[in-house]
Amino acid sequence: MEITYRLDFTPETTLIIDLYNSSGINRPTSDSKRIAEMYANSNLVVTAWEEDKLVGIARSLTDFCYCCYLSDLAVRKEYQKYGIGKKLIALTKEKIGHQTMLLLLAAPSAMDYYPKVGFQKVNNGFIINRTE
Repeated sequence: MEITYRLDFTPETTLIIDLYNSSGINRPTSDSKRIAEMYANSNLVVTAWEEDKLVGIARSLTDFCYCCYLSDLAVRKEYQKYGIGKKLIALTKEKIGHQTMLLLLAAPSAMDYYPKVGFQKVNNGFIINRTE
């Protein structure tokens, strides 16, 4: 399996939705317009490909100098456990630089994953949840 990574390209919405559905990530995949808007308003997208098949994606919002919010990290189920998610995170960190903090909200099922790839749990956060 040869995986290539890209930082210069945002995939078509249909490919992203297929990846999300395959990965198990909980996103509004029945609303393609919303998924398209999520990506149109993101400024850092890192993708993983096996030939022309999208197998992983990391979507972030960042100022590239102080903070970065990693909003989505998704890898197709059959490609999980091969280090693709870890590489997507590493490429995100490389792009934002050492002065920039990387923050995310983890799904309950991923709470054990993130410490394994270098994240520290924080207890000083607050949230106002979306209503839709």
